Amino acid sequence: MGRVLSLASAGVLTLAAALTAAAGPAGAADASTDNRGQAKKNWSCQTSPNPWLDRRVMNMAHSGGEHEFPMNTMYAFEESVALGADMLELDIQSTADGHLVVIHNSTVDETTNGTGFVRDMTLDQLRALDAAHWFVPGRSAVHGLDSAAYPLRGAALGEVKVDGHQPKDFRMPTLREVFKAFPDVPINIEIKGTNDADVASFKRTGALLADYLAKEARCDIIVGSFNDAALADFHQRAPQVPMSAARDAMFAYFLAGRPLPVGTVALQVPVTYAGIPVATRAFVARAHADGYAVHVWFSGSAPETSATYNAMIDTCADGLMPAKPSLLESILDARGIERPGVPGVDPC
Repeated sequence: MGRVLSLASAGVLTLAAALTAAAGPAGAADASTDNRGQAKKNWSCQTSPNPWLDRRVMNMAHSGGEHEFPMNTMYAFEESVALGADMLELDIQSTADGHLVVIHNSTVDETTNGTGFVRDMTLDQLRALDAAHWFVPGRSAVHGLDSAAYPLRGAALGEVKVDGHQPKDFRMPTLREVFKAFPDVPINIEIKGTNDADVASFKRTGALLADYLAKEARCDIIVGSFNDAALADFHQRAPQVPMSAARDAMFAYFLAGRPLPVGTVALQVPVTYAGIPVATRAFVARAHADGYAVHVWFSGSAPETSATYNAMIDTCADGLMPAKPSLLESILDARGIERPGVPGVDPC
């Protein structure tokens, strides 16, 4: 999900102002590895009852775990899955020549050694970039530090060697490459665009995604977007694909209990918004009663600490999207929390 939640829609801003007061407070053993791996393969395409309510408690590595690995790279995805992540969360943009690439921002400036909009570049141009260029361990992408702060800079060019990995693992991957590399790992896909006002850019990426998923026989994916119009357009094109609620729909449900669009299987929410707790035990219980899974993201809404992770586990959320997947994994293991395919402690 996005780094900072922004309610750009005037309708939702008005709704939030009007309804906040009325809404009131929102309410493993070694053998487990094989069991969890098997659970990832045993997906059914059923939508009722909602299978995502049974897939818990998931470590959903956000962008592959951007505080521990260069975000949205194959290196990040491979490392996070190896340490125990149950699901990958990633973002997609579309290129000038119609490919779906995995990157959060509309430009390449923040994470690579290049500059410019993804939409204006071809896949070959994007593949020439170093997607680990600005990565600082523990901090994600940070500009302006001494060169020694960037241990993976140049790995995409073969200038830095990393055991078990190739230069391509540090470049910008396509969605197709991620699907091929992880056929049995559930994937959460967020449709991105150039900016909130450019709805057409979101729809273009969503249309390409719908076309691609029509060729994939996978039921272990969820597609979401902050842009409600783009997600609605995607659903019309690919009604078989499970969705998370878009921004306006999610807040309308949170504040007023408005029904969610058909096809929604999960609410993916921040810990807080504008000082208002969103991911609470009461909210999760309400969502579960209505048949929706709840996944919590942290970026810009709460510190990525042991205390925060523990508090969110205790809300009974079905999945957490950490920037530090190894930290979350250690907490889940230490507490013996149930995982997909592995019985354990039910935090509820």
